[in-house]
Amino acid sequence: MSLRHAVLGLLAVEPTTGYDLAQRFDGSLANAWHASHSQIYPELARLHEAGMVEVLGEGPRRSRTWGVTDSGRDELRRWMTDTEPNRSQRSETAVRWFLLSLLEPADRRLVLEHELAFGAAEIDRLGHIADRLDTLPGTQPFRATVDLGLRINAVMREWLLEQLAALEVPEQT
Repeated sequence: MSLRHAVLGLLAVEPTTGYDLAQRFDGSLANAWHASHSQIYPELARLHEAGMVEVLGEGPRRSRTWGVTDSGRDELRRWMTDTEPNRSQRSETAVRWFLLSLLEPADRRLVLEHELAFGAAEIDRLGHIADRLDTLPGTQPFRATVDLGLRINAVMREWLLEQLAALEVPEQT
């Protein structure tokens, strides 16, 4: 994934400061991409140098409100429509799940129960986001991706429950 394009996209939704941009990453794109302050600010500088973002205002402690330029919108559109995404994914969770069979049943159960608890918390977190978006006026452009997150987590929960149930069935020799 391109940090450049994620930043452009978030700024296309609404101009914001670098600090608030980092908060938006955590609140909206955290499932797909994590970006720290130390990554966002240099990227903003590069985008500014390239003419894709501009400073719309300055606030206390030298904070700047950034907005996307026409050039930035053009680049975002080009990236979204003319390039094929990298569909490979790195997921530590998926690697752990792949290797579950290496653990003894008791340890496997512990891992699965931990994953189920995390998934329940994630479903709860996404549900709160959905509720908050539903109270806002107008159409919320990212509401559909919150629903996608809820569906993905429901499928993962179902798979985890199947794995737990399989631990209950004695292995046949």
